[in-house]
Amino acid sequence: MNTLVTGKSVHFDDRYLQVELEDGRIILTPMSWYKELQEASLRQLSHYQFICQGTGIEWPELDYHLSIESMLFSKIQTQAA
Repeated sequence: MNTLVTGKSVHFDDRYLQVELEDGRIILTPMSWYKELQEASLRQLSHYQFICQGTGIEWPELDYHLSIESMLFSKIQTQAA
């Protein structure tokens, strides 16, 4: 079965980008992985939207896009290393 990994909400602090998925899982990745987001203001970070049927996140003011699936895959690769 092929199911989409879709986002429900986005949270962040100075260390982590956290994405809550529709299925209840939470992905936590270091903000240091996303230079553009690290350099953004809190106001800019707060203005995100889900795109591509909820499988991606866009920060329009930053012209920055992030695939939720790639966040999940990067986390799995990091843990396996």
